[in-house]
Amino acid sequence: MHLNPYGSYAVLLAASLANDWPEDRDGIVARTREHGMTMPFTEVDRDHARVRRVVDEWLTVVDAADDQARAAALNRQMAAAAAFPRLTDHDGEGWHLHYRDEHQALPEVLAAVISVGTALHLTTRGMQRLGRCAAGTEPGDTCRRVVVDVTRNGRQRYCSVRCANRSGVRRHRARAGGSGR
Repeated sequence: MHLNPYGSYAVLLAASLANDWPEDRDGIVARTREHGMTMPFTEVDRDHARVRRVVDEWLTVVDAADDQARAAALNRQMAAAAAFPRLTDHDGEGWHLHYRDEHQALPEVLAAVISVGTALHLTTRGMQRLGRCAAGTEPGDTCRRVVVDVTRNGRQRYCSVRCANRSGVRRHRARAGGSGR
């Protein structure tokens, strides 16, 4: 048996959905496959809209003002998605844990996986390792993409090299402009 803690891949899946919302349910399922989820999902009415609500609720964790608010929001989400952990052996993956009931619909599965994965990510890597792109905090920059810091040194602040470079150019121009050149 191996432990499947729904760590980084679950929080990266949530960020991927938040940053690039799929057009339909099939797009959401495809994204879950890209992030390593292989089990089938029970289909229910309005899956697409219900998963959007899960992602929007998760964004309250991303945007929380401090660690206490982040923990409180995440605790509410985990309580709402509570299910008994269970052993499963599907799709040739070997025995592992699922933090959800069997045969749940896509929105409920993602609510459980994303909340538990986010909690594990934040408690093992650090509460500050989830947020919005730092470029968006600068005047005139509208980037609001979610950043999940999975780096070794814990210093990822930008969603992309492009945003980091744009920010660096702004800082350079501000210094050069302030020095009288």
